[in-house]
Amino acid sequence: MRVFTAILLILLILLQYRLWFGKNSVPDYLVLIENVVRQQSANEKLQQRNKLLFADTDDLKLGLEAIEERARNELGMIKDNETFFRLIPKESNTRNVNN
Repeated sequence: MRVFTAILLILLILLQYRLWFGKNSVPDYLVLIENVVRQQSANEKLQQRNKLLFADTDDLKLGLEAIEERARNELGMIKDNETFFRLIPKESNTRNVNN
């Protein structure tokens, strides 16, 4: 009976060792869970970004307003009989702030 108990005890110790320190152990599992949560968060951010990009492409395909907005903001284009004003702050104000 003592031999059987000793064998069971050794088996229990080996199984516990593998559970806590071996390959695919509990700490490894916890690290994997943390990585999965981090990846899911990154995926959600990318999905939101994709939705915005799809909305932009749909707007560019269907509406001229988005094209006009980009032409005005990025290329500085203006319509006929339209005056464009650009306000530039005085350099003296920025120098006083820096001093």
